[in-house]
Amino acid sequence: MQRVLDSHPMRVLAVETSTLAGGVALLDGDRIVGECLLDVRATHSERLMPAIDRTLSDAGWRIDDVGGLAVAVGPGSFTGLRIGLSTVKGLALARAIPIAAVPTLDAMAAGLPFASLPVCPVIEARRGEVYASLYRWQGHAMRREWDWLALPPGDLAERFTEPVILLGDGAAAIRSPYARLAPAARRMSSPSCVAQLGAERLARGEVVGVAALVPLYLRPSQAELKRRGVSVA
Repeated sequence: MQRVLDSHPMRVLAVETSTLAGGVALLDGDRIVGECLLDVRATHSERLMPAIDRTLSDAGWRIDDVGGLAVAVGPGSFTGLRIGLSTVKGLALARAIPIAAVPTLDAMAAGLPFASLPVCPVIEARRGEVYASLYRWQGHAMRREWDWLALPPGDLAERFTEPVILLGDGAAAIRSPYARLAPAARRMSSPSCVAQLGAERLARGEVVGVAALVPLYLRPSQAELKRRGVSVA
């Protein structure tokens, strides 16, 4: 049985493993208590649980202090997403903690609030494609104007008709006179933004059950293509 959500400020543990630059964050109400973000060539299976343990310990929290879990569900790395979601499912089952699922591109765009230009997060998708969408600041939040897409970088560049802020590990591959690269400090995925959007969803009661928590895939994985007998070269 999951915990009942109440009106008090919630302590949220967020997990982001959609890209190589992943990590965890702790949110207490509207305050970011801690964040661990690494963009290194080590797998999430090696560093995710140590990062969770270290961040909780440094904040003086125990896992039982966490009232909600937020997890980036993609699109992104198939392997990274499986690791992140499996970890969150384990914590949710062990401690009956409610889960909020946060689309990765939404969380990335949320890191650039009040932008006067549209914002386009771009994630490397391999096989000559990127994942992307377009967002614009409206009122008090980033609003998505496109579907989540998987497409070649050139096709994405052709969609731009005005200056656009690009961020994400695939941003540099977009060749367009309209492209404006976000600063390095704002270019990568952010566990704290996953925490922020996750907390908002939890407050609205948008909770995802463990069985229903699945990655947001925009195309089949290599393993699935191989099972179908499709070449993945």
